[in-house]
Amino acid sequence: MLCVTCTQNTRQHLYDLPALYAALETHLAPSMAAGHGRRSTGGPAPLPVREDILDLRSAGGILGVLEDWHRAVRRDRRMHPPQTPGGIPQRLQRAVSALTAHMPWIVSTWPQAGTFAAEIRDLHRDVSSIVTPPDTDRGRHIGHCPAAYEDGVICGAVLRLLPGETVARCDWCETTWPPTTWMQLKAWQDEDAAAA
Repeated sequence: MLCVTCTQNTRQHLYDLPALYAALETHLAPSMAAGHGRRSTGGPAPLPVREDILDLRSAGGILGVLEDWHRAVRRDRRMHPPQTPGGIPQRLQRAVSALTAHMPWIVSTWPQAGTFAAEIRDLHRDVSSIVTPPDTDRGRHIGHCPAAYEDGVICGAVLRLLPGETVARCDWCETTWPPTTWMQLKAWQDEDAAAA
């Protein structure tokens, strides 16, 4: 079984995959950062595209993962195997539609639901990291979050002030720290450090 949040996230990740697949096309060209100029060592020439992206866009990439899961769902539901005519974009959309149609059964009954959700999440993360890479500027480290949970346990996650932001936000407990609280924030951080 999957929780409500995992179900929503998995459904959203499935919905996103066709657009992410399409967006990968613009990233096929290899980087020009290295490897241009004459080669004196001989050997085969490099592919004119990025292999990792080519693999994701091939029938065994994103599509292969989704069609494998679609076949597994249909097998476990004792249904006929799915038909897979058409090009990759059409097959991808059909697999997404089929898997989302099976989501009520997947999340409530299927023993492989957790593995399915994890693989879809990982695939979405991998493709997203190419299409929309994370911002490498992690911001300024401003200490550890002193927010306390209901049971009194201190959060302790790293607090960062992102570039252009004026409010620090804990990514773990989601507590926000506007500039008016920074003096108290520093005092609590000092108290926590002294108690440790």
